[in-house]
Amino acid sequence: MHAILGDLRYPVGRFDWKQDITPDRYAALIATIADAPARLREAVQGLDDAQLDTPYRDGGWTVRQVVHHVPDSHMNAFIRFKLALTEDNPMIKPYEEAEWAKLSDVRDTPVETSLKLLETLQERWVILMRGMSDADFARTFQHPELGRVPLSKVLGLYEWHGRHHVGHVTALRQRMGW
Repeated sequence: MHAILGDLRYPVGRFDWKQDITPDRYAALIATIADAPARLREAVQGLDDAQLDTPYRDGGWTVRQVVHHVPDSHMNAFIRFKLALTEDNPMIKPYEEAEWAKLSDVRDTPVETSLKLLETLQERWVILMRGMSDADFARTFQHPELGRVPLSKVLGLYEWHGRHHVGHVTALRQRMGW
């Protein structure tokens, strides 16, 4: 899938919140999540600091910010899964991802650190998800803006999320001839 009418913000299209994420899709979605760290590592392989500090689009995050954002976001999702699996529709706290992307750990940490973090985080999360029942995926958390969100929908969102950000990097590399 290509960026919507050249919209560089959505290189794999927007996430479809209305799609039905059914149990017959869980294994494939989990497998894509499991593969996300390798795809992100491959996308940034060989980039130098100047390339890592290049925004993927005008007004967008740099490649470095994207790389650090993915494990930040996936950590939040992993914790939300655990909350929803152990509590009855817990209220979760959103976070200011754009502000997180400006913090010193994003600016000053090598991307390798976040690539390793993503690998180990995804390993834990994938083990958790592969052990979940259909009833577990029906469990929910309460999002202040989105309302009640089932874990099956979060599974679909994060399968998309990894592809989405890898797409930012690979599309930039293609446009720049890197």
